[in-house]
Amino acid sequence: MDFRAVVNNIKEIPNDSFLKLLHIVSEIRFPKGHLLFKAGAINNQVYFMSEGISRGYVDGEQNEITFAFFDEGKILVSIQSYVRGIAGYENIELLEDCTLFRLQKNDLEALYNSDIHLANWGRKLADISFVDTETQLISRQFKNTNDRYEEFVEAFPNILQRVKLKHIASYLGMTQVTLSRIRARDKRTSKNSP
Repeated sequence: MDFRAVVNNIKEIPNDSFLKLLHIVSEIRFPKGHLLFKAGAINNQVYFMSEGISRGYVDGEQNEITFAFFDEGKILVSIQSYVRGIAGYENIELLEDCTLFRLQKNDLEALYNSDIHLANWGRKLADISFVDTETQLISRQFKNTNDRYEEFVEAFPNILQRVKLKHIASYLGMTQVTLSRIRARDKRTSKNSP
């Protein structure tokens, strides 16, 4: 996914505003397994996934708890670090070799202050992130395992065959055994899962 498509996926902006944004973005590549963000560190970057998949997780008492997946076009940011300037709680692990677009917080904030179209684009980006977080929270709290799986398949159809089952089960708040049972009943699920 090219940078223009990533930007327009959030909200279309005029070409002169896009060129300002393009001036501060850098394209970078990291290998599978790279930790983009580490818990306990302050992160002042915003990333957008161009190619690849990553997951956000926290270290639980006995295991890692996956709370998000980020595929093509998604934003990767440590919200606590970005907004409050303090150490984040999350780890972001790349599950494939990835190409990302990186923006520095200071550069982005300067553009928000100087260009109303970019300020509105940033607000829309925050709105989307908030709605995604709320949707996931409601699903985890009030839906059964089958419904959570169905929502996951609809929201992330291209991730099922690219991510280990243990990460998907953790994200859905169920055991790997429960996920395997649900997938066995699902005719869409291929036998070739990671």
